Amino acid sequence: MGTTVTFQRPDGQSVSGYLAEPAHLAGAPAVVVIQEWWGLNDQIRGVADRLAQAGYIALVPDLYRGKSTVEAEEAHHLMSGLNFGDAASQDVRGAVQYLKGRAVKVGVTGFCMGGALTLLALANVPELDAGVVWYGCPPLEYIDASKIKVPVQGHWATQDQFFKIETVDALQAQLTEAGVSTDFHRYLAHHAFANETAVGPGRIPATQYDAVWAQQAWDRTLRFFGRTLG
Repeated sequence: MGTTVTFQRPDGQSVSGYLAEPAHLAGAPAVVVIQEWWGLNDQIRGVADRLAQAGYIALVPDLYRGKSTVEAEEAHHLMSGLNFGDAASQDVRGAVQYLKGRAVKVGVTGFCMGGALTLLALANVPELDAGVVWYGCPPLEYIDASKIKVPVQGHWATQDQFFKIETVDALQAQLTEAGVSTDFHRYLAHHAFANETAVGPGRIPATQYDAVWAQQAWDRTLRFFGRTLG
C-alpha cells in the first residue's frame, strides 16, 4: 500500500502522486509510472505496487489533478484537455527529479496514453535512464528521437486498433535511425492486453486483457529495468 506525496515541477508548481516503496529502500532504483486515460485509479496504483514488490520505488504523478473515471467518453474528455508537452516536460520531469533525490537511476513506463507520454518524456527529460512503452505513442512527428539517449523497450499488440502495428514499425525505424537502443516486442493481442480490468462486457470494444502475454511482457520489463537501472 502506497502513500500520496507532493513534489515540485521544474516551474515550481506542486503536483501530487502515488508513491509505492519496496521493503528494502537502500540502493533501490526508481520508476515513474504514467497513467492510462482513466486517471490515477486503483489499476495504475496496482502497477506501482507491483514494481515496489519487485524492488523499485514507484511514483505515479496525478496528471488529471484528482480526477479519474470509468467512462470512456469522460476519459476521452480528460485526455483531450491534457497538455501532453507540459505533462511530459513538467509533471513527469518533476516526478523524475523527485525520485532522483532518492535513487541513483530512474526509469519511466506508461500504458496507452501513458505510453505516448513515456516517449515524449524520454525526449524531454534528460535525467531519465531508461523507458518502457506499453501500446501507446504520439504522432511520430512529435518525437524528437535525436534527444533520446537511453534504451527503450516497447510492448505492442499486433491486433491493436488504436495504435496500428505499422506505426510501431515506423517508430522503431525512426528510433533506430537516431541511434536509440530499442527492444520492441509484438504480441498477438489486442490493445490494453496488460490491463486486468479490460475484461467482460463492460470493457471498451477492441481492448482485451491477456494474462499470458501480460505476464511475458512484465517479465521482460523487469529484466530490462534490472539491466538498465540495477
